[in-house]
Amino acid sequence: MDRKVVSVFGSSAPREDSVDYQNAFQVGEALAQAGYAVMTGGYGGTMEATSRGAKAGGGFVIGVTVALFEREGYRSGPNRFVDQVVRYDTLSERLYHLVARCDGAVVLPGGIGTLSEMSLMWSLMQVGEIERKPFILYGEWWETIIRQFVGDGRYVRDRDMTLWRVANTPQEIVELL
Repeated sequence: MDRKVVSVFGSSAPREDSVDYQNAFQVGEALAQAGYAVMTGGYGGTMEATSRGAKAGGGFVIGVTVALFEREGYRSGPNRFVDQVVRYDTLSERLYHLVARCDGAVVLPGGIGTLSEMSLMWSLMQVGEIERKPFILYGEWWETIIRQFVGDGRYVRDRDMTLWRVANTPQEIVELL
């Protein structure tokens, strides 16, 4: 790959007319216009919106899919904006690819799967299994969740709180990368 790759984590739930879909589109477009390739889980919702935005911005999109989802009927295949499909048999292989084979990551609002991706990336950087890289949480939504989780700080060190940053606009994401 001749350009840096940014993983974008997000939900499959948002539809085209939702604010989260539109925000994800803008994130993908801004990343592509800044010269980044975009890597997502490859399916619908904000994954599709990010991919679509990246294509509108002239970018390259990698979709990392998993046979499990398609076999069980959760998903029907990658969205139409994906240029390159990387397919794994297991969810754990897919997750590891998304967090380890990127030059930075952006976490959009999402559900349990997005929380898993965010937590895995944070944890693997914290213990040094993957190199530290730009790790950006999109919106105050994530900061509120993490601050609730961390509480009084007994279990999460201050230095581990510096592994992520919050951005509130696509432009801030690009600047932090």
